Amino acid sequence: MTATALLTTAILYGCGSGSFLNNSDSTTKANDANAPLTDEKFNNMNPDFPSFVSIADTTPEGKTWVKLDSMSDEFDSWDDNKWFKSTWNYGVPVFMSTSDENSGVTDGKLWLKATLNESNPDGRWFQTARVHSKAETKYPMYTEARIKTSHISAYTTYWLNNGDINNRDEIDIIENNSNPSCGCKPEYPGQMNSQYFQADSSEEPKTVRKHGNFARANLSDANPLKNVGWNEDYHIYGVWWKDANNIQFYLNGEPAGSVVVGEHLDGKTYDRKLTRDLEIIFDLWTADAPWVGGLPEKSELLDDSVNTAYVDWVRTWKLED
Repeated sequence: MTATALLTTAILYGCGSGSFLNNSDSTTKANDANAPLTDEKFNNMNPDFPSFVSIADTTPEGKTWVKLDSMSDEFDSWDDNKWFKSTWNYGVPVFMSTSDENSGVTDGKLWLKATLNESNPDGRWFQTARVHSKAETKYPMYTEARIKTSHISAYTTYWLNNGDINNRDEIDIIENNSNPSCGCKPEYPGQMNSQYFQADSSEEPKTVRKHGNFARANLSDANPLKNVGWNEDYHIYGVWWKDANNIQFYLNGEPAGSVVVGEHLDGKTYDRKLTRDLEIIFDLWTADAPWVGGLPEKSELLDDSVNTAYVDWVRTWKLED
């Protein structure tokens, strides 16, 4: 995997379901939440821990981050033991495919590509891919991935879900569109779109949700990616799922938006919690809707310089005593 200015090369310890990483004797506590942010911190993130530990460590006293190997990958190769592709579709024009033309691992990166295929049924010309983790987990946990988005009007996504639309817990870490076509979402090229859903078919309303969006411009001036587009370089997106109600999103090592489960778009708060084990999902999709940002031009799906999203790595930890 290519070394970067943001992160030192990852060193993996142990095997099996998790690797024990104890930071009690590390220097991370010196990087407390009140310490000034510096270039040195951002350029020397420790890959053995969540990125925020190197920037402003808010790990609770007496707790330890334990690597969850089954939901972590440096993507040196495709690992059938960790990942699978699905054909679970969204609406037209999306056609989810397991074809090697639309997703795979190359040069240390997981990639998802949108291609033009007008021979698909029902007007599903936007052929693309979705990749799921085979393992699942729940709070308290933290996961982050280093991602470069596509540059078409589509969502590059990284999210957690249990797969049942009617009875589900969902955390959307990102649904980022760097190039909206509708003329109605000028904030999208600089906005990290994050939210949660909680669906229960026996409750009213059946689904509650709340956004936790964050403008990249609100990163600290010391953050080297503050003024870099989602498609221009890799950004580190993360979520700390703290408990059944509290979710904190992260961008490039800094706290971004947050949500409280139960709070809904209607301004009311309902008695809801996120308690299910969830899988990690990466996908690339679009819709003819303003909330996505509009459809891309079909010609853009023929251009490999813009039609592909890349995941450099994903790392997941459990918070344990």
